[in-house]
Amino acid sequence: MSHSPAISVIIPVYNVESWLRRAVGSLQNQTCTSYEILLVDDGSTDGSGALCDKLADDDVRIRVIHQENQGAAAARNAAIEIARGDYLYFMDGDDWCDRTMLKDMYRVASEHNLDLLITGFTIDTYYDDEGKYYRELRNAPDRIFESQEEFRANACQLFDAQLLYAPWNKLYRRSYIKEKGIRFPGTFWDDLPFNLDVMREVERVGCIDGHYYHFLRARAESENTKYRPDMYDKREEEHRWMNELYAYWNLDSPEIEEFLARRYAERLVGCIENVTNRNCTLSKEEKRAAIKQMISTPHAREALKKARPRTKMMYLVLAPLRMGNITLTMTESEFISWVRQNSTSLFARLKANR
Repeated sequence: MSHSPAISVIIPVYNVESWLRRAVGSLQNQTCTSYEILLVDDGSTDGSGALCDKLADDDVRIRVIHQENQGAAAARNAAIEIARGDYLYFMDGDDWCDRTMLKDMYRVASEHNLDLLITGFTIDTYYDDEGKYYRELRNAPDRIFESQEEFRANACQLFDAQLLYAPWNKLYRRSYIKEKGIRFPGTFWDDLPFNLDVMREVERVGCIDGHYYHFLRARAESENTKYRPDMYDKREEEHRWMNELYAYWNLDSPEIEEFLARRYAERLVGCIENVTNRNCTLSKEEKRAAIKQMISTPHAREALKKARPRTKMMYLVLAPLRMGNITLTMTESEFISWVRQNSTSLFARLKANR
């Protein structure tokens, strides 16, 4: 390419040989005509690295970086350094996107001079070897925020709609990312702190209600199904980050307090499910003690008191935690964990409705 592209699509690649052709193919079929694809082979041990090179040989829009395994954050950061597009778009190597995605997103972002564009997306949860899946749509409003203050005032609704967590339903103005020195931190679940850094001072924000991106939730070997010994500590850290963002924005209202409390309570449920995961190596008594500690802290009690669940299912799920009933909490969580590991389709439906 002799000129700078409109969009740089960045894909960290690690052992996704079986999926990468579909991901890249969905980009090559885009109706957008001005973009580059940056594939970052993060020390893959399958044939992903060689496949990256083959794809680049066949398409001048593709550039490849090979590096030792450092994680998705380092891979994305390496690509940011060489990206040439007006906007950055981050994609995962095992997902795919609709063919009008880049064109539609760039049209709105450029027309309104946006620093950040947010879209809806699709979650595809595969639950058997025949390719059957449960599809869940996340909707975004069609809206251009008139000011920084208007975006901040409406951010909790966008968080509630699950629109502000991942990077792959967004266009980021590259000059804004570079100017602010924003990079992905070297930590698991690096998406949220990156986005919080972006949102901290962002001024021009808009949304469009397209479900272009297809996120693959339940690939068997994916990180999403593992037991995470440090999950509780990570969620505590996330809660602190969220509070710090709203403090920086100098926003405090009953609505925001309830949102932060409910968000914490809902993630506490996930931490408890993680402990009752069959892959957890703790003994029964150690699991019980861990759950008791989680739901007994002062800020957990306060969050459980303030939270107003949005669905009847979540109201029921939180009930034993609010009562402080360890046995019932553990039994409920063991059942949910069993469903997650034995019926992916049922768990996807339950998760979508809670």
